[in-house]
Amino acid sequence: MSQIIIKQIRSSIGIKPNQKATLKALGLRKINHVRHHEDTANIMGMIKKVSHLVTVEQVNK
Repeated sequence: MSQIIIKQIRSSIGIKPNQKATLKALGLRKINHVRHHEDTANIMGMIKKVSHLVTVEQVNK
């Protein structure tokens, strides 16, 4: 599986509760927080839900 890097670029203040829960499930807590995840369908669906709050990069091995 390939890896992806997810970085939160916008604040979670004032967003819908389900989007806030999605950020928490991804492991993101504050602006500029970075997490590494496997590139799976579940993770990509979560990223799509909060795409306006995060950036995503592919990791080349």
